[in-house]
Amino acid sequence: MSKENSIVILDGGKRTPRADILVDNKAAGLFSHFTTTQLGGMAVKATVGNTKLDPSLIGHVVMGMAQHSHRDSIYGAQGMRWRGGLGNDVPALTVARICGSGAEAICLGSEIILAGMRHDEDRPFMVVGGAESMQYPFSLYGVRGHKIGAAVQKYGPIDTKTLPAGTHLQDMLLMSLYDPSAKLAMANTAEELGRRYGIRREEADAFALRSHINAKKARDAGHFDEEISPVTLSSTDSGKDTVVKYDTHIIEEPSLAKMAKLPPAFEAEGIITAGNASAVVDGAASMIIGKESDAEKHNAKPIARIAGMGVAACDPRIMGWGPVPAVRKALKKAGIEGKDVDIVEINEAFAPQAIACVRDFEKMGIDPERVNPMGNAIALGHPLGATGAILTLTCSYALRRNKQRYGIVTMCIGGGQGIALVLESLA
Repeated sequence: MSKENSIVILDGGKRTPRADILVDNKAAGLFSHFTTTQLGGMAVKATVGNTKLDPSLIGHVVMGMAQHSHRDSIYGAQGMRWRGGLGNDVPALTVARICGSGAEAICLGSEIILAGMRHDEDRPFMVVGGAESMQYPFSLYGVRGHKIGAAVQKYGPIDTKTLPAGTHLQDMLLMSLYDPSAKLAMANTAEELGRRYGIRREEADAFALRSHINAKKARDAGHFDEEISPVTLSSTDSGKDTVVKYDTHIIEEPSLAKMAKLPPAFEAEGIITAGNASAVVDGAASMIIGKESDAEKHNAKPIARIAGMGVAACDPRIMGWGPVPAVRKALKKAGIEGKDVDIVEINEAFAPQAIACVRDFEKMGIDPERVNPMGNAIALGHPLGATGAILTLTCSYALRRNKQRYGIVTMCIGGGQGIALVLESLA
């Protein structure tokens, strides 16, 4: 591949920590006051400040976001762009491929550059990534055009005291996790995949335990430090600031015995529990990409090349299997085989979903021990639109740290899809 047709990720990409949407399931999460665009802006600002590149060479922003549910989310990537400190002359595009949005932003940004039709030759680099505040609101439907209180509701705030008795609000988080095409919630699709692969509860819990153990080891060894930009929270009560440095969901002393006590969360006889499903967290990540020839021209340091991409679809009733055909496609595009892969970062939406994919990866020649060596979403969390970008940073930095060559980033996507990137280390 020529340097003119090679897309590289520059050294310096950053992410926020991933913070649970609730603290100990008792209080509002640490990032509960931030919208998706605010979190994305933090990641963009940290990346632009950390990447040794003149910001005037950045010509576009492409950021993923799964759910447009916050007060400013209609502005999406544009809000992240200005909050990240980039000028009003830099256009921004919001990408939505549900759980794959952060990875899709990287793919689409790469394709915009290579296609050339909209690529700015004078500002040849692009910020890409994703963000998600999972603090989705509770919503009220069916009142517009109806009399509420003294007037017919057209727009504006609603005085809740004027609502009729028995009015119910719907949780947008729970609503978004139900797929009407499959007639199943996301967790139930993973239960179905578990049945088809004969996965037992004990296997699911063991997989979850491994995720927490690996994540804790990686955190304690400082492996996440170069990718995380700490977030400072101001306190109006104590007057003391709180600095969030790490992902908050990692269990300090995990055990199979503790996990075995957790009841099934979605089906009476199911194997998915609160302990072996992905954590619901808020977070964001971004990085700068460009042609390898432009990186060389502007003395920018690339950390990895995007060697292959793959997106695939599958039966929505087993949506979690989507990474398998996506990885096959990405490997083919990269011109490598499974045995060549050093690290796989697969989003652990649910333990049985990930286990099923790992079994099929092994048939491709991918060693299961090379999958999620630093833990993943069960221990670290899954902020929908951000996950693909976060895993890309984690994989890129790990390849450099371990002096390895090839990595895969992949995830399933609600509705029955999968997306994958093959990364080749250049560091």
